[in-house]
Amino acid sequence: MNSGHRNRGDSADSNPPGVDPADQWVLDPATGEFRLDLDAGRRPAAARPRSARRAPAEAADADAPAPRGSRAARGGKGATAVAGGRAARRKGRSTRGRRALKWSAGTLGLVLVAGCGGAYYVYQHFNNNISSVKVEVGDDSERPQATDALNILVIGTDSRVGLGREYGDEGSTGHADTTLLFHIAKDRSNATVLSIPRDLMVQIPDCKSGDTSIPGEARAMFNTSLGQDGRDPGCTWKTVEKLTGVRINHFMMVNFEAVKTLSTAVGGVEVCAATDIDDPYSHLKMSAGRHVVQGEEALAFVRTRHAVGFGGDLTRIPLQQQFISSMIRKMKSSDTLTSPTKLWDLADAATKALTVDDGIGSVNKLKDLALDISRVDTKNITFTTVPVIDDPTNNNHLVLKPNDAQQVFSMIAADRSLTGAPAPSAAPGTPQAPASSAPAAPQVDAAGVKVTVRNGSGTPKQATKAATALQDKGFELAVAGNNADAADTSTVSYPAGHEDEAQAVAAALGLPATAAQASSRLGAKDGVVVVIGKDFTGAAGTPSPAPTEAPKDIQRVQADDTNVCAAKGK
Repeated sequence: MNSGHRNRGDSADSNPPGVDPADQWVLDPATGEFRLDLDAGRRPAAARPRSARRAPAEAADADAPAPRGSRAARGGKGATAVAGGRAARRKGRSTRGRRALKWSAGTLGLVLVAGCGGAYYVYQHFNNNISSVKVEVGDDSERPQATDALNILVIGTDSRVGLGREYGDEGSTGHADTTLLFHIAKDRSNATVLSIPRDLMVQIPDCKSGDTSIPGEARAMFNTSLGQDGRDPGCTWKTVEKLTGVRINHFMMVNFEAVKTLSTAVGGVEVCAATDIDDPYSHLKMSAGRHVVQGEEALAFVRTRHAVGFGGDLTRIPLQQQFISSMIRKMKSSDTLTSPTKLWDLADAATKALTVDDGIGSVNKLKDLALDISRVDTKNITFTTVPVIDDPTNNNHLVLKPNDAQQVFSMIAADRSLTGAPAPSAAPGTPQAPASSAPAAPQVDAAGVKVTVRNGSGTPKQATKAATALQDKGFELAVAGNNADAADTSTVSYPAGHEDEAQAVAAALGLPATAAQASSRLGAKDGVVVVIGKDFTGAAGTPSPAPTEAPKDIQRVQADDTNVCAAKGK
């Protein structure tokens, strides 16, 4: 399935002594993009035309006169003469080593960031820095439905390889320490960034790494979907699709170094601590209030958890979301966009730390992707976390919170905004989009499946209607049980080893595949338990409509909120 390779692209000639690479980026007014001119910076600044020493924003001013003799002065199209002189513009000068590398300022709009073990980003890169992995995630019939929305899996790995003993076991290959599902709406009006806790108990499907087949697990910690038994990012990809019912388009993976190098490249990221922090594990010492962090201190901030909140991963996630939001704002600031030096440093740092799937494993593909993502307004980016509760069998683990988790997954699968951004208008009479496609029914002996249906919808007799519908479809043992607590979304819970039966019941009721959830509280004698939520249409086989609102108490951070102070003391 996955065969890793290092993608090497064309690179420019080596820089001569004393030439800052950032000085070789010049602004082309015809495209609004920076391009690399290797002659720029070779000539002393004092010998260049006055306009050549202007900042990029000034050089782009339409009212500014072009230098005498320049192509712009002659009426032709081309780069504003900020460096290089006549030799750089000589016709036919296009050797492989001096091929122009375009770098759009617009690509800096949105950065995918995963903190903690981890990392972030995407915009312009250099081909020779990019690592790419070939990923095969199975037949399309096994995967969630494809849509025009864009879903990118960002994995922050806690790998210590090459980092010495500074961060613990230097031989650790790394697990999925921090994972974000970045959903960008079909119309690019909004985005949802869903944090998946590393301690969440999930089903890990069978997968392959190269030619090696790796068996799945019915119940395991999410972070072991990477690294454990040789699992690669493709295994994490399949696990997230199985968990959420959301089809993933691409993945990006980064390690500890990304936090350090990128935060330094932008000149620091502003964060806020609600109380004093002194964490001997992450080595973060920070007084209450606002701080600008970079390098080691930035990494310590996104890794800290022992000295804040309840000391676990759920406490650390809001700190990471605060850091990521601040990083996005910093990268969209004019201070960054008008600085060739920062642009160069960011691209170099990002690509060196980044591993992606081969579908976006080149500079041009990453540029196109980043330009597409940058259309989303920062105010419409919402960070949230998968709703979870403590695992009743082990309080060091987490399980999905019934109803709430399914509600969030259904909203993302149906491209529903968590920011309040208006949904795309539909023609009159257009039916509401379903939460997701109803799953194909597994082949089971329906007559032998015990099913108890409970009503949590608030509408009388819904459990009876559902039980009757199941009986009509061959589930002869389906019965209506006692009422359940109020539920917005319907769920199908099952004991270990009975997933096929639960999926068959979900399909018969027109519920999405993600409605089926394993429950450690159920035994084989309990059979499958259905809780009918407010989303149930009452028409078996008809997909339920997607919820339009998130759970009321869901954790969230808005990317444009500059007043977030996430680190709360114990």
